[in-house]
Amino acid sequence: MIQAVMVISTQAKPRLLKFYNFQAPEKHQDLVRSVFQLLSASPDSVSNFVKGTKMVYKHLATLYFVFVFDSSENELAMLDLVQVFVEILDRCFKNVCELDIVFNFNKLHTILDEMILGGQVIETSSEQVVKYVEEIERLEKQSSTTSFIPKSITERFTR
Repeated sequence: MIQAVMVISTQAKPRLLKFYNFQAPEKHQDLVRSVFQLLSASPDSVSNFVKGTKMVYKHLATLYFVFVFDSSENELAMLDLVQVFVEILDRCFKNVCELDIVFNFNKLHTILDEMILGGQVIETSSEQVVKYVEEIERLEKQSSTTSFIPKSITERFTR
């Protein structure tokens, strides 16, 4: 089971934190702190696996994409999932950067929710996830243009 998904900047600012285990918030803060200490201590030339913990990460530009999981998950499968997540973000944001993540956190959570539900991977196809996210955006736009005021009333005020 996936325990947490994190996107952390190289300046130690969490940009996305999604926890799938139900622990106290203090435990979550400790986990984020310890993960960043591990990441910042490791040189860029080492692998994306961290010994002693079940964690994989990908370092791209100014961001670390981190998946923390338990022993029931395969490390290589999790590394592939990180790659798929980053690929989807690139497709949705056209070369994702830190500002895209900061200003579009709702879309980021939607993408993650289409991939992982309750700590279990439900979709690994980037094409399918992008299709689902585009459909959700289309429905949101459609619902925001729908008026709940009857047309007869709105016509009186537009004259």
